[in-house]
Amino acid sequence: MRHLVIVLAALVLAAAPARAQTTAALLDSVQASAFRYFWYEANAANGLIKDRNTPTSPCSIASLGFGLSAICVGIDHGWVTRDDGKARVLTALETLWNGPQGPAVSGTIGYRGLYYHFLDMNTAMRTWSSELSTIDTALLFAGILDCKQYFRYVDPTEDQIRALADSIYDRADWAFMQNGNPGILMGWKPETGFSGFGQWIGYNEAMILYILAIGSPTHAVPGSAWNTWTSGYTWATQRGQTYVLFPPLFGHQYSHCWIDFRGIQDAYMAGKGITYAENSRRATLAQRQYCIDNPLHFTGYGDSLWGITAGDGPNGYTARGAPPFQNDDGTISPCAPGGSIAFAPEIAIPALRNMYNTYHSQLWGSYGFSDAFNLTKNWWDTDDLGIDQGPIVLMIENYLNVRVWGRFMQNPDVQNGLQRAGFTAVAGVGPPPAAAADRLLPCAPNPVLARAALRFELATPGRARLAVFDLAGRRVLELLDEQRPAGLSEVPLDASRLAPGVYQVRLEAHGRIAVTRLVRLKG
Repeated sequence: MRHLVIVLAALVLAAAPARAQTTAALLDSVQASAFRYFWYEANAANGLIKDRNTPTSPCSIASLGFGLSAICVGIDHGWVTRDDGKARVLTALETLWNGPQGPAVSGTIGYRGLYYHFLDMNTAMRTWSSELSTIDTALLFAGILDCKQYFRYVDPTEDQIRALADSIYDRADWAFMQNGNPGILMGWKPETGFSGFGQWIGYNEAMILYILAIGSPTHAVPGSAWNTWTSGYTWATQRGQTYVLFPPLFGHQYSHCWIDFRGIQDAYMAGKGITYAENSRRATLAQRQYCIDNPLHFTGYGDSLWGITAGDGPNGYTARGAPPFQNDDGTISPCAPGGSIAFAPEIAIPALRNMYNTYHSQLWGSYGFSDAFNLTKNWWDTDDLGIDQGPIVLMIENYLNVRVWGRFMQNPDVQNGLQRAGFTAVAGVGPPPAAAADRLLPCAPNPVLARAALRFELATPGRARLAVFDLAGRRVLELLDEQRPAGLSEVPLDASRLAPGVYQVRLEAHGRIAVTRLVRLKG
């Protein structure tokens, strides 16, 4: 029986329909495939996750941060069990906490509580002569703090996860990384110190760095550092949209994977009358319009084929973006619309669908979309990158159910960081801050032979529709369509009504969709 379960689970992970027939099926395929990167491109012995899916790749600590949150998403969708997921998370946190810290050139994992950008996948020590990276440490810590919020059960493993998350975050000496400057420096090296590293000033992916550093309960930088950060902003109009500029879309996405900027403003955005979430929406709309206008006449650019950001290309990894033009060479990255789906789903989903349906044979692999492609040069990437797969997993989740936003924003240190930076709640600008999300729990048992229980939890009373779909997106079983109170509901499933195979269970409530997988065994 155990062998049969393992075989069927492998089939679930490998399954990807040739054409996604519904939006739910498309997003499930894209999100589940991207999640697999973080589970399989990892060293289970120490929890580290590769920078990219090549044999000699080191661990990128930013990739690990995205991966830790992706594991939480995977548990909720039933792609990995909670026991396996929390064991992997605990292993990673133990590696990070126990790894030696110090100023030595080699043989350390970090210094002053921060971590080196790249770590050896086996030894977990500094490699590639990499820098002590403030932004990559912050992205790592975002995943760690997300796990602290997710693993809330009274349980020896989950207790350890929460304790280690606090210990790792509290140890980081952010003030050291100012070195007397008003802003936070980008890095430090044991060979050369701070030489060659400037301050993080001006809009890009580093908002989350400042929020976590300002919110630290032990080694915080002052709230005034946020004003240093915003002093370098460029507010301008591009392709019909007025917003704070940063051409590559990843800069409008990374911090937003965890922090819900809807309905809150700092002093800068209050002066402009929008939120950072709206700013990212405008940046996304402007980029799509740039691709429609296609000023450089690249092959394929259009209303449903866009996505210019940092990533692989025909000539290597480059930070591309538009508008304004920055290294645009005709390369499209699927993670760009994937990471913007929570801001502008009406344009992001058609772009993902077009890539999936039109270029599936060249673009789709074990972990879903490869990192990039270039129709002008007929170039197709074969690699996947953790820092590009991560926003796909997390932002699809935020689009579907705001689950990552909902739990991360409950962290008191995150709230302290936002408050000290001057963020306040606003009315009438974008959606309200994320509340507790509706949840669809994994089927129990799963795989199922005859009978099972499906459980879901509504944050507020509302109409709930629960149904089973096959992988072609066809509804095969309607289980529930009625008003339900807030809290936990349980619905029995008679699996004898289903043919053996793999199915999606879908909950629709409050205008959102949550999906989990179900395997029906042959009796």
